[in-house]
Amino acid sequence: MIASVVVPAHNEARGLSENLTALLDGLPYGALDVVVVCNGCTDDTAAVARSVPGVRVLEIAEASKARAVEVGNAAADASENLHSPRLYIDADVRLTGTDLLRLLDALDEDGVLAVAPERTVPLAESSWPVRAYYRVWQALPSVRSGLFGRGAFCLTAEGRARVAAAGTSLMNDDLVVSELFAPAERRVVADATVVVRPPRTLKDLVRRRIRVATGNAQADDHGARSGSTSLSDLLVLGLRKPAIGLRVPVFMTVTLVARMLSRRAVRTGDYTTWLRDESSRA
Repeated sequence: MIASVVVPAHNEARGLSENLTALLDGLPYGALDVVVVCNGCTDDTAAVARSVPGVRVLEIAEASKARAVEVGNAAADASENLHSPRLYIDADVRLTGTDLLRLLDALDEDGVLAVAPERTVPLAESSWPVRAYYRVWQALPSVRSGLFGRGAFCLTAEGRARVAAAGTSLMNDDLVVSELFAPAERRVVADATVVVRPPRTLKDLVRRRIRVATGNAQADDHGARSGSTSLSDLLVLGLRKPAIGLRVPVFMTVTLVARMLSRRAVRTGDYTTWLRDESSRA
């Protein structure tokens, strides 16, 4: 067994079988201990996951990603996977077994505790405002170097211990993980790629960004985020890359609207409601 894998899944029947199969493809049977934790599902996510050979499936009633990760960690640890690397991957992104091996190779480098793949965001079926937003977002230095927004990251046993010691289960878990490691301790692996499906419509993009804005506010309250993108950062980016600069107004509008609409959840402390983007799963 070369690694354990924790997959939190909430109503992810569509595409889950293909994503799990891609992850296992090319690897010997039993090379991965894959634990899918179906949380609060009302569809046949559990049945779909069980149809994939080599996958363990757990079910919990609570629709909570944080709780699902906690349960998945406990299950993986109980299988004597305490010292192996562990991949955390969202059920709706696609990472191949080959790309996982590249992540594991990067974790063998001295001092590296956390890695994530490069992201591919296929925008061909998205509306022009969505394409404009992602053109800017993907060019931001923090987005390019951080482990967040990829739907997958891999930790060594030492890295997991650090995350556990932080003791905070926040909405934007990948952001928190990224912030816990110094730049020299984390790595975005250039030759490993994860496919992250974007929203198709502006409405769904805003819903997704409300969720992110809410999670960012929670992280700020817990001191788990070092900073955010400023207007001056966007202006500098626009001046350096005029093609991107033309799209900055779209990015700023979506960001401001999402922050405004997230205020109610932040005010009431609602960090569990998951504003789901169904268009990326169509």
